[in-house]
Amino acid sequence: MFPDAFDYERATSVGEALDLLDDHADAEVEILAGGHSLVPAMKTEGRSPDVVVDLDVAALDAINALDDRTVVGALTTYADIADSRAARANAPLLAETAAEVGDLQIRNRGTIGGNLAEAHPGADPPAAVLASDATVLLRHRDGKREVPATDFFRGDGETAVEYGELVTGVRVPHTGDAGVAYAKKTHPATGYAMVGVAAVVETDVVDGNGDETAEGTVSSVRVAATGAVDRAVRLPSVENALVGERLDSDAIDAAAGEAQADVEPDRLRSDPYASGDFRRELLETYVARALESAAERVAGDPPTA
Repeated sequence: MFPDAFDYERATSVGEALDLLDDHADAEVEILAGGHSLVPAMKTEGRSPDVVVDLDVAALDAINALDDRTVVGALTTYADIADSRAARANAPLLAETAAEVGDLQIRNRGTIGGNLAEAHPGADPPAAVLASDATVLLRHRDGKREVPATDFFRGDGETAVEYGELVTGVRVPHTGDAGVAYAKKTHPATGYAMVGVAAVVETDVVDGNGDETAEGTVSSVRVAATGAVDRAVRLPSVENALVGERLDSDAIDAAAGEAQADVEPDRLRSDPYASGDFRRELLETYVARALESAAERVAGDPPTA
C-alpha cells in the first residue's frame, strides 16, 4: 500500500527540527529517525501525518563515554551501539540488547531514539534502559528536559515526550562489575520480543577483614520486562525478592516466581501467536534465564555483543 500524501521537511540540526515543529504546530507531525516503525505504519496501519520531519543531525549520531556514564545520541543505530567498544565496556546491557533487535538490515538503519520515542510494547531497548536506570534526554525550544526511564514509558506508543520536544539521546550509568543480561523469546512474525527480560545484578564482595559471609550476596538488582504488557516495565517484586540473598539457583528461581505479581492482567498483550496468559507464563522463565546469565557475569568479563 502507498501512504497518504504528506509534506516532507529535512532538519540538519536540533534547532532546525524544533523550529519545524513550531512552524507546523497546527498540523499532524511525525519525526523520522530511522523509519522502521513510522514507514510501515504509514503504509499499512493508516498512520497519516500531514508533515514528516526527517532528522539528519550528525551531532545526534554519537556514543560518548564519560567518567561514570555513557551518552548515546538519538540517531545512533542499533548496529553501532552493539559494535561500540565504549558501549560494550561501559553500558554492556544496552549493547547486548541492541544486538538482539530485529535483523541486520533493521539494526543498520533503526535508531535508539526512534525506538524509545515509538515505545512499541515489544521493543527490546526499553527493557535495557529501564534495567540500566538510564535517563532519556529531551530538547525543546526553551531548553532541555531529562526524564528517568522509569517515568518515560506510559503505554503502547505513549511516552513522556510532549509536543515540541525531541528525544536527543539516552544517558546510561556505567554498570562496573555488575552482571548484566538480556533474555528474549522472539516473536515469530515481527522480530519484536514476545517476552524479553533485562537484568542488572550487583553483589557484595569480601571486605577488608576477610568476611566470607558477604560474598555473593545481592546488594542491588534491577529487572525489566518488555513484550508481556502494553509497555516496558520494571519488576519490583522480583528485585525485592533477590536483594539480600545469595546469588544462587534457589534464590533466582524464587525471585523469578514473583514475576507474575508485577503484571497487571488488564494490560497483558495478546495476538494470534501468543495469548496474554501465555506471555505471563513465559515471563517467569525468561526472568530466570536473564538472572542466571547475569549471575555468571558478575565481576567477570562483559558480554560480547
